[in-house]
Amino acid sequence: MKLQISCQLDYEAYSSTPLILMLRPRSNAGQWIIKEEYVLEPSVPITEYTDIYGNLCQRILSPVGKFTVFTSSIVQTADFIDVAPGAEFVLIEDLPAEELIYLLPSRYCESDKMGNLAFQIVGNAYPGYDQVELIRRWIHNNIRYQYGFSTVSTSAQDTAFAKIGVCRDFSHLGIALCRSLSIPARMVVGYLHELYPMDLHAWFEAFVGGRWYTFDATQPYPKGNRVVLAYGRDAADVALATQFGNIFLLGMQVNVSVAEEVNA
Repeated sequence: MKLQISCQLDYEAYSSTPLILMLRPRSNAGQWIIKEEYVLEPSVPITEYTDIYGNLCQRILSPVGKFTVFTSSIVQTADFIDVAPGAEFVLIEDLPAEELIYLLPSRYCESDKMGNLAFQIVGNAYPGYDQVELIRRWIHNNIRYQYGFSTVSTSAQDTAFAKIGVCRDFSHLGIALCRSLSIPARMVVGYLHELYPMDLHAWFEAFVGGRWYTFDATQPYPKGNRVVLAYGRDAADVALATQFGNIFLLGMQVNVSVAEEVNA
């Protein structure tokens, strides 16, 4: 399916402020960028680099006053995500070196403290994909999705205790539980078609059977038509906007819809 995605950030800055943004998707095996637009109002210089996780990052020095960032893309997405019941656990010694970082505890994913819960959830399941799916299902069935309870400092351990949160919290918990079983897991942020209420979304991926697979504990079944913006260890690595000064976000608008036919 071709999706039209857009995100608008409206700021007010009381001093010229450095910003790092992650708002540009990049083409990969699961998505192809057909057309994109990136508008700054007022216009200011912008530079781009690729971070250590492969994400496209934009550097901006905001002007003083009102400032708007608008991005829009038409993306060819996969209608279904791959599933692989029975895909095997990858031995640590056989993991690609670049995936080892996703085994370690991180700021919001205290995997070194969650082993007991993880083993309770997976029981005698076959190591690998089947364990991750049991974790995803347990989170979906046992953690209540609700805005306004968690904060930017809520961790996986906090969510496991409170049993309430939003997509970011669901993802952190899934990641921490997977890592406690020595399964590499990473956070993903992006867009999901027909998400309600519409917003930017977060889910997680686990490395089993020699590749990454998508898991989304907010959804009752595997769902495609996703657009990835960024990957990282947890939310600290995938912030869509990081600011270094006296600037305030006035509002954010996110839209995802089926794209009209375009001339490539």
